[in-house]
Amino acid sequence: MARTEATTAPDADGLRRRVADLLAAHDPATTDRAAFLQARFDAGLAWVHFPAGLGGLDAPRALQAVVDAELEAAGAPDNDPHRIGIGLGMAAPTILRYGTEEQKRRFLRPLWLGEEVWCQLFSEPGAGSDLAALATRAVRDGDGWVVDGQKVWTSGAHVARWAILIARTDPDLPKHRGITYFVCDMTDPGVEVRPLRQITGEAEFNEVFLTGVRIPDSHRLGEVGDGWRVAQTTLMNERVAIGGGRVPREGGLIGLLAQKWRERPELRTHDLHQRVLELWVEAEAARLAGERLRQQLVAGQPGPEGSAMKLAFARLNQEISGVEVELRGEEGLLYDDWTLRRPEGVDFAGRDAGYRYLRAKGNSIEGGTTEVLLNIVAERVLGLPPEPRTDKDIPWKELAR
Repeated sequence: MARTEATTAPDADGLRRRVADLLAAHDPATTDRAAFLQARFDAGLAWVHFPAGLGGLDAPRALQAVVDAELEAAGAPDNDPHRIGIGLGMAAPTILRYGTEEQKRRFLRPLWLGEEVWCQLFSEPGAGSDLAALATRAVRDGDGWVVDGQKVWTSGAHVARWAILIARTDPDLPKHRGITYFVCDMTDPGVEVRPLRQITGEAEFNEVFLTGVRIPDSHRLGEVGDGWRVAQTTLMNERVAIGGGRVPREGGLIGLLAQKWRERPELRTHDLHQRVLELWVEAEAARLAGERLRQQLVAGQPGPEGSAMKLAFARLNQEISGVEVELRGEEGLLYDDWTLRRPEGVDFAGRDAGYRYLRAKGNSIEGGTTEVLLNIVAERVLGLPPEPRTDKDIPWKELAR
């Protein structure tokens, strides 16, 4: 399959010309959606900061906005990032940084095209906030590994083709060191996905049981025992993906609250007026902070600042959705569908206020609990003394569980 190679990274004008060439050869009005996305990837316009031949052009990350704006103005289809967010925001940057050339070429293209959905097998019933204490075992067997264990809170596992997985490969080492990072085929024998029904009535989360699952060593990312370092790339990108996404002014939940405030003057009270104003200002400050964070990302990998953005995202979502329910009064408690559904993602904007209020509670857990993220910000951003950790140098097998 042909791929466009680049010798020098294009500037903004060069990218606009590439977009124009793509649109001229593949008119979005008459080209099949899948064919258009394939052509976009092969033109290096999928994620421009990726290497040539892998959907990019080795261009600055910031120039992706130029491409996206040109394509949106032309009515071109996107790759449904809401549906494949875990692949785009977590698996792809990890594969790019630690994967072999063969792994990059095998996984990145179908991932970006949305042909293969990804999920994340990290958290466990006994290792949520303390992820490094995970107990899922991977035992070497010939040219592969046999994995046994249980994962939990796995978004989208019921529709995923692949998973990023961390497992313990050496219980004799301290907990942060005997961990290895793998790509797991969710269709393999021994992988069982069970729904976890949430307070919303839905089950976008799952628990996943791994029983004798065989993973070839060719599906290992990074070195044996270096899984914790590889996982940090995933986690830092995850927090940026959750809390640092680009939104317009009055985008997200604050826009829904502001719209309702303007449409229904009879619902307003002095107390709510003050709270809406304060939340609007905080949401705008968080939006601008997110823009600054994305500018920092242009220069390298995401850092601990993404944890602060994710903290702000969770708190604002919960406070805004709470004020919206209070503003609407009795009608704010209405919720259209309590039947068990298995959605592929979270849709805050397209649902009732009651759904938003309930679903926002999960923002304090997913992508790192609030307590863990506060520690990260305190220690790595503010430089405060770390909490005492007496188990860092003790072999994992000797830890109390």
